[in-house]
Amino acid sequence: MVQKSDKSRRTEGSPSGTGRRAEGSPSGTRRRGRPPAYDRELALERALDAFWKAGYAATSLDDLSAATGMNRPSLYGAFGDKRDLYLLALEHYRASSRAGVARALAPERSLREGLAALYAGALSRYLAGERGGRGCFLVSTATTEAVASPEVRAVMAESMRELDQAFEARLRLAAERGELPAGADPKALARLAQAVLHTLAIRARAGEERAVLDEIAASGVDLICGPARSAARRR
Repeated sequence: MVQKSDKSRRTEGSPSGTGRRAEGSPSGTRRRGRPPAYDRELALERALDAFWKAGYAATSLDDLSAATGMNRPSLYGAFGDKRDLYLLALEHYRASSRAGVARALAPERSLREGLAALYAGALSRYLAGERGGRGCFLVSTATTEAVASPEVRAVMAESMRELDQAFEARLRLAAERGELPAGADPKALARLAQAVLHTLAIRARAGEERAVLDEIAASGVDLICGPARSAARRR
């Protein structure tokens, strides 16, 4: 998580650190210690889900308390203020996504199989909302907060760089194995691969049907792996 200054730790609410006092802390100072018993991973998952449903600004500490089953003092003692919890939720989501990317792009699979698996897995997550497609947690919530928050902007930038690097490494391996057309640029294709993922996330949140999203994903795989491979696959 991005480091925060002493001043920012005393501020409330917005990830940008504006405001006079930490929401949920009567004195405006951080509560020490943590509740006697709680499941940190489960609490983060539930907090993440609450932020995902309503966005950062519209999610109150009461909403987070209800989602995690922890009262305000316990929530504050375990995770800090609302901004701290949101940043932790972002990192939690990134860790889960990172593991999913590594599984999908494992070298045991062909590049085409790996990309197809990655996009299919992402869509299953993007469309899992109780009230319809919710897209990517990072794209859906952090893009708004990044405008005013250097911390959130840094998390987004780091996440994009990391994903570009993961795609590029796998694409370079694919090029060495002859899975890409001659002259293919792994770095450029890595950015394209991530762009397809972002398109799927936005369209899923907009309510696009799964069949259409699957078509977009398949077209993205064809663009990256090459039309000749695509034609051979359809014969």
